[in-house]
Amino acid sequence: MSDDLEPIAPQEAVDLWLDRLQSTRADETLQSYRYRLKPFVQWCKQEGIDNLNDLTSRDVFQFDSARRAEGLKVSTLNNQIGTLKQFIQFCERIDAVPEGLPAKIEVPSVELADRVNDELLSAERAETIRENLNRYARASRRQAMFELLWHTGCRLGGLRGLDLRDCFFEESDLERLRHQDDIDQAALEQVDVPFIYFRHRPETPLKNKREGERPVALSQTVADRVQEYIDVHRVERQDSNDRRPLLTTEKGDDGRASKSSIRREIYIMTQPCHWGSCPHDRDTTNCEALEHTLEARCPSSRSPHPIRTGSITHMRDEGWPPEVVAERVNATPDVIREHYDHPDPIRRMQSRRDFLSEGDPE
Repeated sequence: MSDDLEPIAPQEAVDLWLDRLQSTRADETLQSYRYRLKPFVQWCKQEGIDNLNDLTSRDVFQFDSARRAEGLKVSTLNNQIGTLKQFIQFCERIDAVPEGLPAKIEVPSVELADRVNDELLSAERAETIRENLNRYARASRRQAMFELLWHTGCRLGGLRGLDLRDCFFEESDLERLRHQDDIDQAALEQVDVPFIYFRHRPETPLKNKREGERPVALSQTVADRVQEYIDVHRVERQDSNDRRPLLTTEKGDDGRASKSSIRREIYIMTQPCHWGSCPHDRDTTNCEALEHTLEARCPSSRSPHPIRTGSITHMRDEGWPPEVVAERVNATPDVIREHYDHPDPIRRMQSRRDFLSEGDPE
């Protein structure tokens, strides 16, 4: 190895990389990176590699083989080696590893079927839940939660971070955007309502921080349902930062609904037995999934992320281009195609047909 490189230990380099990413990545993302790199750091220690200057492509290959021998899924290996490659690319930029090393690292390929999450919430189930919420839980916090999650495809953190001031349902609400430096005031004259504005704030961060900020258009129906919740059942509370959350709670010192409470309510809403019979032949008088904190044990219950996945898939099935969906849900077009696109072949064919017919001459 080159004698020109300054010695650096694997853990020290990992800490340096994650510290560098703090301004552009959410804490949860950084934690996932640290978790994925932990086996590599431990392996280096076991192999006596205490200086990344000495790391070779053969070492990385042997690490990959060691992880495969543990019986990891290819999708897990793909995530771990993919993150490792990003880390090694950073190390190359700061002269911590030999030049050209990242190009020699092969990330295990994964078939599309292995990459995607098959637990997405289908459009049919989502519509059934919406109809039942509108019938049995009109103007409830749960209805507002589900409508926003399904309609915008937002992440849990984005939903939880919404304040009343982020809701723009009337023309008069646009006054809150006047004279803001990050708003094109000329464009504001042409904007239509309703919409909500996802904002990054330190106490309620978005996954991609400032880059995740975006206004998202709402249908009038969704806006009306959220407004009904605000008018009828929203509890007037301020959180510990003197903000007025959209989703409030009567309990606790902080008036903002926690991630865990939102997640639990989503589990409950997606349990089929709340709207009909149990499809798993369970006795609903003693089913464990109906007990407090055990809602996720229902095979049909879903967390917020499969709702996001289903929402994005539904947008694509309706013919929305990946680039348009990406801007709406704060992801890249490639990520949309790779991780969130679960096409129904018949619907996708029809959406292509509709798209083509729009360009046919009359």
